[in-house]
Amino acid sequence: MTQSVLRDATETMLQESIPGNADLDTKVRRLLETEYLHRIASYRRTDAALRRKYGMTFDQFIANRVTQRMDYSWEVETDAMEWEIAIDGFETTGRRLTELRATFNA
Repeated sequence: MTQSVLRDATETMLQESIPGNADLDTKVRRLLETEYLHRIASYRRTDAALRRKYGMTFDQFIANRVTQRMDYSWEVETDAMEWEIAIDGFETTGRRLTELRATFNA
């Protein structure tokens, strides 16, 4: 098991920012949970915006070869990369969130 030392100021900020009597490890995990939820929300917003823009899901976008049909324009290529990052980020962060939440009950 790894032990880490927090600066006094950091520990004070953690104690003050997250109410309750939980230990510091639990408080850090709660902060991670919040960060993961923010990331997931951001990925969902990106996915929703691009679904509206192209009128299809990412899988349909790829299957329909939209980037090729749009002559590999900078905008479409950029959207495709951003969309792929959002889809992958949503899935990866969702798995991490599930793993993190399991530690709360362990």
